[in-house]
Amino acid sequence: MAYENLIVEREDNVGIITLNRPPANPINLALLEELDAVFTEWAKDKTVRAVIITGAGVKGFSAGFDLKTAGTPDGEKAMWRGQEVFSRIEKYPKPVIAAMNGFALGGGCELAMSCHFRIMVNSERVVAGQPEIDVGIIPGWGGTQRLPRLVGKSRALEMMLLGTRISAPEALSIGLITRMSEPGKVMDDARELAKSLAKKAPIAVQVILDAVTRGLETGIDQGMKIELEGSQRVQKTKDAVEGIMAFVEKREAVFKGE
Repeated sequence: MAYENLIVEREDNVGIITLNRPPANPINLALLEELDAVFTEWAKDKTVRAVIITGAGVKGFSAGFDLKTAGTPDGEKAMWRGQEVFSRIEKYPKPVIAAMNGFALGGGCELAMSCHFRIMVNSERVVAGQPEIDVGIIPGWGGTQRLPRLVGKSRALEMMLLGTRISAPEALSIGLITRMSEPGKVMDDARELAKSLAKKAPIAVQVILDAVTRGLETGIDQGMKIELEGSQRVQKTKDAVEGIMAFVEKREAVFKGE
């Protein structure tokens, strides 16, 4: 498939998606549909074991929803498609890393929050936030739900009601991001993390992602049932046998996703 709004690449077992609408990489319906298409393709591809999402250029990861399309049929459709696509990323069976190379605002922050890991550049020009309130709208792609789950209710309300933009050190301190990177190093750091994740047992990775995501949306008792089902599934895999044998033989395990 030819992509007009994305650059899609593969490096060994790592898939890399670059939002390609510089300098701000705003998200419109066409970009959302292309994102969905890539994730559909890679969900079936066992050779892709981890995914990185970043932005083209050095200015922005993404400024979020393309306000130029507001009020158009495409803009209206993008509102619910954004929720669908971002929820799919959150529930994806392979680890997804947001390499936040520039500002991540509005829908850009929401995209990053839907990823399992977020690495943000430590630079004065790189900020994250949900400033929709400043133009009279609200976060519509999961911001009102994911931000409180990551940073707590009070801090999330402060950020959304005041339109606060925060830097990488502050984002790290409140739990909005998982790691901080120095200028020019974010993709190197993301690749290192992705390659480490890609070496792990794919089925076990998938089960952990599923158990954590679904477990957080239910009570502890139901979450324990989800975990038990996952544990029973993983124990029957060839990768589990390989992992135990490698431990006994004091060698690195080679997992095949079987």
